[in-house]
Amino acid sequence: MVQIRMKDRLEQFVGESLSAGHTREQINTVLHEAGWNQEAINHALALYSKVQFAVPVPAPKSEFHAKEAFQYLVSFITLYISAFSFGALLYAFIDIALYDPSDYGMPGAGIPMAISALIVAYPVYLYFTWRLFKEERHDFSRNISSIGRWLTYLTLAVTASVIIGDLIALIFTFLTGGLALRFLLKVLVVLLITGTIFLFYRWRLKQGEERESHSIPDQP
Repeated sequence: MVQIRMKDRLEQFVGESLSAGHTREQINTVLHEAGWNQEAINHALALYSKVQFAVPVPAPKSEFHAKEAFQYLVSFITLYISAFSFGALLYAFIDIALYDPSDYGMPGAGIPMAISALIVAYPVYLYFTWRLFKEERHDFSRNISSIGRWLTYLTLAVTASVIIGDLIALIFTFLTGGLALRFLLKVLVVLLITGTIFLFYRWRLKQGEERESHSIPDQP
């Protein structure tokens, strides 16, 4: 409740400051000096349009819709399916190339399923990710408060945890003398997939932050 009241006070302050004739750059500077974080400042400034008028004009709010949730959920679900399937496919190739007779089951048995999942899931992921990326570039308010930001941070947390666990397993196996070429290649596969996902979505967040900061200095 206290956090909500503080948010209302910030939005009221921004509106009154714009009414008094202060620029967005001035408001941003004084709020930053007062200790407000940049994301909260950007959000409060985005509530008011930049059109010229005697009083601040409210900006149209980008409402959260079921369509937006659908697009983000499908995008991230197909991302996870694609990443898991691609990893399973590479694992199968490694098992075939470095076959161990003591293994249970036939090497490469999971290849058809992995390929099938990639053929279906990966194009869907590319399509929805492209649509969302395009929409975010044309919708500043969504870029600030999107459900996609929460899912992106969740994905970053998951991939970072997998990378940490993968490195722990690598060091443990090395210290216990069980490091083999096949195990090392599988560790590298995990690092390649999760590392690529982590870097890509960290880049997307950084791009969004830059678009937000570039929009602040404009006149109200």
